[in-house]
Amino acid sequence: MAVGKNKRISKGKKGGKKKAADPFAKKDWYDIKAPSMFQEKNVGKTLVTRTQGTKIASEGLKGRVVESSLADLQHDEDQHFRKIRLRVEDVQGRNVLTNFWGMDFTTDKLRSLVRKWQTLIEAHVDVKTTDSYTLRMFCIAFTKRRQNQVKRTTYAQSSQIRQIRRKMREIMVKEASTCDLKDLVAKFIPESIGKEIEKATQSIYPLQNVYIRKVKILKAPKFDLGKLMEVHGDYSEDVGMKVERPAEETIAAEPEVVGA
Repeated sequence: MAVGKNKRISKGKKGGKKKAADPFAKKDWYDIKAPSMFQEKNVGKTLVTRTQGTKIASEGLKGRVVESSLADLQHDEDQHFRKIRLRVEDVQGRNVLTNFWGMDFTTDKLRSLVRKWQTLIEAHVDVKTTDSYTLRMFCIAFTKRRQNQVKRTTYAQSSQIRQIRRKMREIMVKEASTCDLKDLVAKFIPESIGKEIEKATQSIYPLQNVYIRKVKILKAPKFDLGKLMEVHGDYSEDVGMKVERPAEETIAAEPEVVGA
């Protein structure tokens, strides 16, 4: 074989193995901050690739939707079945500011409510808040036994169901269209709208387990930083607690030895 003819012998494999780079080395962690209507401000952390060329890290974070249990946000285990969705609106330093973006029930809670021998009544309505958010609210309710009832079943007539549904829509529109998003979320947390519906429909047919089971935001107004800062209240970066430094012990000075 002629020398220098077969060049493949001297060289290694074509397209040698590339060194596997750690994808996390180019990423940064950001703290997710919840709006002031919730007791817990720190929702968690999120990851994003560092700013590189025209790809800006903050742009990659904006628009992200995170989901958290209301039990964690309110420090209340009784609210474990509610899931709150928060959308990233702005990035300040290493903090990500979010706003309310929807609410839902866990599947197991919905399944536990549905039983035999009762009527399930559902209604939904599109409403617009005073700060131009368009929401779709879904309500769910179940009929219950009257006092001293002997009959096993509690089925409502279709005319009663229609009346209840009409009342549900009326109350949802009234409660949502007279306040802004922040106040509306404050109504969702203690389920005050559900209690209002239960009270109003008592004369038609007694209801139980009345909930606003789901809220979707269909349309949001143009981003306004001033309004976002209002929602986050007196937001300030967490710089830690002030720690008292113990007083340093005074060291007694050694007496000078004068040489002879």
